[in-house]
Amino acid sequence: MSLSTELATFAGGCFWCMVEPFDERPGIISVVSGYTGGDVENPTYEQVCSDTTGHVEAVQIEFNPEIMPYGKLVEIFWQQIDPTDAGGQFNDRGESYQTAIFYHNEKQLEVAEQSKQRLEESGKFSKPIVTPVIPAKAFYRAEENHQDYYKKQSFHYRLYKKGSGREDFIKKNWQQKPDKSKLKEKLTPIQYSVTQENGTERPYDNEYWDNEQEGIYVDIISGDVLFSSHDKFDAGCGWPSFTKPVDPHQVNENTDTSHGMIRTEVRSKNADSHLGHVFDDGPKDKGGLRYCMNSAAMQFIRKEEMKEKGYEEYLYLFK
Repeated sequence: MSLSTELATFAGGCFWCMVEPFDERPGIISVVSGYTGGDVENPTYEQVCSDTTGHVEAVQIEFNPEIMPYGKLVEIFWQQIDPTDAGGQFNDRGESYQTAIFYHNEKQLEVAEQSKQRLEESGKFSKPIVTPVIPAKAFYRAEENHQDYYKKQSFHYRLYKKGSGREDFIKKNWQQKPDKSKLKEKLTPIQYSVTQENGTERPYDNEYWDNEQEGIYVDIISGDVLFSSHDKFDAGCGWPSFTKPVDPHQVNENTDTSHGMIRTEVRSKNADSHLGHVFDDGPKDKGGLRYCMNSAAMQFIRKEEMKEKGYEEYLYLFK
């Protein structure tokens, strides 16, 4: 670990499901599956699952706090678990599947406790929040077949996440779609058509196709950050085009067979808004992708406005 990075450690039930939410996000250096909280040195998977070692399955994250603040990691953690369950997580029962936030310094303790209090006061859950915030202990790396399981065994991972009940719980509690009747009052006709009815605005006749200012593009509904002006380029198509999203976890990509074509649709993760499509004819030196977006699905925040509007943590994009 370098001087500019920190460690964060979270137990959220089966560690197979706790790597993907953090992996490959801005500021994340590594995510390791392992065991912590107990007193047995170098335990095996079988020992931990027997609930005789005091350990829980956990992930340890090395991160750059200037890009990914610890508070953001804690928010991501809450959105992967049932924090009211003291006996395990979903279909996985027992001591080794209990949840916990393991803090590495007093600042992490303060941030985690405040985040937990906000969650309790939000009224999102009718039961008490039982996930403890406790000091970090020795962390033992799990066997290699448990590392990056969501990549190595992607098909089984998807089945497991769905079958365990975790996926449905997350969708129900953290990914609720906005009320369309309220959106009709909030959005302009073109914004509603694009985001809710998979519409497409006219090329060269939309707000951002030729915008060259520095700043970020956020979801018009949720406010989540989608794209940066640093990744914007003139594709000659008449719509704002980008080589990549700021955070791949903020968008979903689906196969679109409408209009007699096979395309890859891009939707915002939390608001489930239609944004546009992604194609493989982008700049080769930037990865070869072209995220062709609708201006009506986004709001542009100038770099000079980002701090005032609550996006200060993303100013690292312009350093």
